[in-house]
Amino acid sequence: MKTCLVVDDSRVVRKVARRIIEDLGFSCIEAEDGQKAYDVCSKKMPDAILLDWNMPVMSGIEFLDKLRKMGEGGHPKVVFCTTENDMDHIQRAMNAGANEYIMKPFDSDIVESKFAQIGLIETKTG
Repeated sequence: MKTCLVVDDSRVVRKVARRIIEDLGFSCIEAEDGQKAYDVCSKKMPDAILLDWNMPVMSGIEFLDKLRKMGEGGHPKVVFCTTENDMDHIQRAMNAGANEYIMKPFDSDIVESKFAQIGLIETKTG
């Protein structure tokens, strides 16, 4: 089973994301900031990461920068999921190694479509 790390300082957002991601067939790990996410990745690299931008301790963009420098840090597909929706933030995230970008609030259709676009899941037909 593929694993997805959900990184967000909001417990509510993590809970909603977990339900969506588990419905897509992933096992889910949660972290409330970039440092905790980095610690998780140091032990076992997930297949996917749903990542918030604005968090205490270590922001999403700082985490992504450190992740991509790790041994297997190029492996996970990273989807930023944030309220930061200006082109500058999106460009910065993509330049840092994000695979996709989702605006909050999000729903299961958006997550499923982005995961399909970057090859994490097969698209459902019919």
